[in-house]
Amino acid sequence: MPTDPTGTLYVVGTPIGNLEDMTFRAVRILQTVDMIAAEDTRHTGKLLQHFQVKAPQLSYHDHNRNTRIPELIEQLNRGRAIALVTDAGMPGISDPGYELVKACIEAGILVVPIPGPSAAITALTASGLPTEQFVFEGFLPAKGQDRRDRLESLQAEARTIIFYEAPHRLRQTLKDLADVLGKDRQLVLARELTKLYEEFWRGKIEEAIAHYTEREPQGEFTLVVAGFPHDLPQLSEAELKAELQQIMAQGISRSQASRQLAKLTSLPRRQLYQLALSLPAPERLEEQGGLGVPFGELGAPTEWGLGARGERGAGEQGSGGAGEQHE
Repeated sequence: MPTDPTGTLYVVGTPIGNLEDMTFRAVRILQTVDMIAAEDTRHTGKLLQHFQVKAPQLSYHDHNRNTRIPELIEQLNRGRAIALVTDAGMPGISDPGYELVKACIEAGILVVPIPGPSAAITALTASGLPTEQFVFEGFLPAKGQDRRDRLESLQAEARTIIFYEAPHRLRQTLKDLADVLGKDRQLVLARELTKLYEEFWRGKIEEAIAHYTEREPQGEFTLVVAGFPHDLPQLSEAELKAELQQIMAQGISRSQASRQLAKLTSLPRRQLYQLALSLPAPERLEEQGGLGVPFGELGAPTEWGLGARGERGAGEQGSGGAGEQHE
């Protein structure tokens, strides 16, 4: 293959399960480059053998990228053509390909993408959830608190959300999704994409928990989660504080009040807890001259100012006016 003076890095997409998804262009590039940087040389070796690719491989993965990147840049500066591949799909998506691409750009080396399959886009297009706007989150953190923190930052995300997850962590992830995003969120679980036993499971998060309580999760999963519904109320900070005060006036702690209001508004619990900490010590509502309802008779949270369906009563606009958004 003719090479530029500084060489070229080809970012080559490979099948995510079905070899028939390999493109003619990808095969041609792999057959003509000087070297292939692969995440797993044994796994990629099977692909190369199938398509009669003879180019030598060099391992490039999370554990050796700091030493491999200078080596690859040196080869590219000598005019070599190198293809970057991952185990499945497009390099740079939930793998260390990004670091090499960034280093090449900074070194003035040409980077050419060779498009191929992606599990995230494949699952999204067949999910039946909105596709106009979406956000890709990749793998959630493995540690419990870090995972919950990430999910809490997504509570009010209106776009469709895409995650990757390993089978041994799926059950815990579903539980965390239910706790933070709500058990009634719509969810699609895609597994074995493009393979013989490809499966799409669709339903609510709580139903998914029940489904995989009875079955052992197998295969890598792509999770497509519905975004935050637009029809829920958007409250100002003053209105949120008022709601918290009414809840705490029933003798409920700041922490529990924040948790209850988070379920009604889908706002991050920590954000609401910080607001609760800024409030004075709670008093009984009749002592505040509030709603005039005896202590203990306010009923469930759905009967407060948010209304039975999370809506304000007719004519209520709150202190910030009808159009004010929460902060």
